[in-house]
Amino acid sequence: MQSTMRHMGAATLAAMAFALPSSAAAQPAGIDPQATKLVKASTDFLASQKRFSAETRSSLEVVLTSGQKIQFDHLARLSVQRPNKLRADRVGDLVEQAFYFDGKSLTIFNPGEKYFATVAAPGTLEEMLDFARTRLDIVAPAGDLVYGNAYDILMTDVTQGFVVGKAVVEGVRCDHLAFRAPHVDWQIWIQEGKEPLPRKLVITTRDQPNAPQFSVVVTKWNLRPTFTPQTFSFRAPSGAKQVEFMPLAKR
Repeated sequence: MQSTMRHMGAATLAAMAFALPSSAAAQPAGIDPQATKLVKASTDFLASQKRFSAETRSSLEVVLTSGQKIQFDHLARLSVQRPNKLRADRVGDLVEQAFYFDGKSLTIFNPGEKYFATVAAPGTLEEMLDFARTRLDIVAPAGDLVYGNAYDILMTDVTQGFVVGKAVVEGVRCDHLAFRAPHVDWQIWIQEGKEPLPRKLVITTRDQPNAPQFSVVVTKWNLRPTFTPQTFSFRAPSGAKQVEFMPLAKR
């Protein structure tokens, strides 16, 4: 079986090498202005949306001490109402969790164990996301794309970038872009047309052994969702137990 898999892998890679667009066969030097233009258009478009929801499918690679990679998958649903409402529900191999922000407080709820924690949070999405990451070590699903300045965040320290070519993600035709920074490579697939929504993101961590990847595919966008106040407000179910967040230790 191992021999068969090796041969299959080699044959597949060889076939893929012939199929690569010429622009991707050798990485161009510098940053292609067309690549950054497409990313800027996408992030600006999403920042202009007052409300939206998205459903995603993500995969996270973990490298064992042996060097073997193990993959874990998750599904998530994200609901956003600017400037100060967010909810994210995530379920998968490693976590089952709901994330609520109602403009005043942030709540994390684990339905399986029926534990929840609530803390006062700053009043905008960007401030809350910064607070959650730096003070609580919590990252909301697809949080980077929610920021109004998502372009600046994505392009921080980028040294190379180019347009790989056209691609199809979840049946949607996209522009496929690739970028490189000192410690990570990342790729993004952006929907063609008047609604240049991000459809896929892959991050490769080069400064870790065997370069593990994180990938997320947006399986569904809704730019006209219907929300109620209850969408973003957490009400503890019967039997749920409140616990405290553990803030990060000062360094």
